[in-house]
Amino acid sequence: MNVEKLKYYYIPIIILIAALAGTFYFSKNIVTNYQSYKTAKDEIETKKSQLEDKQEKLEQYQKEEAEQAAKEQEQKTSGKPFYKPIESGLDKESVITGEFSEILELIRANQIKVRSITYDYNPPDDNFVQGAGSKYHVARLNMEMIGNYTNYDNFLKEMYKHEHFLDIQSVEIVPYRKNKKILLINCKIKLYAQK
Repeated sequence: MNVEKLKYYYIPIIILIAALAGTFYFSKNIVTNYQSYKTAKDEIETKKSQLEDKQEKLEQYQKEEAEQAAKEQEQKTSGKPFYKPIESGLDKESVITGEFSEILELIRANQIKVRSITYDYNPPDDNFVQGAGSKYHVARLNMEMIGNYTNYDNFLKEMYKHEHFLDIQSVEIVPYRKNKKILLINCKIKLYAQK
């Protein structure tokens, strides 16, 4: 009788065992698939953040490149003319004297004292002298000056705004030991003039 009663339960027991085995088997696959899904999702998030960073860098680079191109275009369109004397046929010292007097006027207007000035006319290492020496006169000025911060700041701003092309090569500023408000300034400038 026990065997006969169990016959009715064989099929449900087999189905239950198969269901448990299937659940166990598929749960392993589900866990494995979930883990690979989670890994892929994390990798996608990482790639997205890297892509966003790269896009930001690209946009920043393009912006900087556009700004640089705009600056170059502005420099081309607003290039300063070379100093040209009223009279032609003058020697290099006479031609440069006109522009040099403009620089001295800026120095005086800003109450800066000049300790010394040395000149070097048409220096052989200058690109204009090497490439177009027949068209331009060049004078390298080494100036030692004394002034305060405000006056020298104004002088540099006016030099930058100067109407003729010049090259500020280097500026060395050292505060005076006894009074830090006073500056000892070594400034190298190249002046250019057309012949």
